[in-house]
Amino acid sequence: MLSAVLDLVLPRTCAGCRAKGSRYCGRCLAELTAHPARRLPRPRLPGTPDCWSASPYEGGVRRAIVAYKERGAVALAGVLAEALAFTAVTAIGGTGARWAGQRFAVVPVPSGRASLRARGHDPVRRLAALAARRLRAYGLPAEPWAALRQARRVADQAGLSSAERAANLAGSLRVVGAAKGPPVACVLLVDDIVTTGATLVEASKALRSAGVEVPLAVTVAATRRRS
Repeated sequence: MLSAVLDLVLPRTCAGCRAKGSRYCGRCLAELTAHPARRLPRPRLPGTPDCWSASPYEGGVRRAIVAYKERGAVALAGVLAEALAFTAVTAIGGTGARWAGQRFAVVPVPSGRASLRARGHDPVRRLAALAARRLRAYGLPAEPWAALRQARRVADQAGLSSAERAANLAGSLRVVGAAKGPPVACVLLVDDIVTTGATLVEASKALRSAGVEVPLAVTVAATRRRS
């Protein structure tokens, strides 16, 4: 609410480059959507789905994601969801005919309860719902499905290695309503950022245990791994 009120009385600035005039300028939008590509974590953990992202996690893209997630700039959701949907369409078009005519669900990686309280919103769930709507506009039979919940608390992931993140997340997610059966057989898993891929692996594992195929994960951005 405060963010919406401030938008009425303060000059708008681009979340990417900080230029005045709009929440996200045309140049930054072009940067965000210019290079959707397969960006797999290195090393690739066992069980990692095929992973595509709109952009590397740097510069204006990084600033926009931080503003959206941590600073209440929820008006950026539409731009980020458009990048997710465009990346998904690109990935689906480049990964064969397995998606043709098949109804699928767009499943967000869930935030922890503490993060939800601190932020006051669920950033990835909002992106998943908007991205599913955009995918339908592209002609793909996508539906949002908030299938995953945290089964237990996990420690802060900052500074952990791939193996440490995997161990920290093991058994941390569950599928809601799995006893009734999943509404679809195939899932597009979405998140805002991929780093080591450990979160995507754990989410995929929980969904597969419920009988759902997870061939693809799409994120807004991917961090550049350094040895």
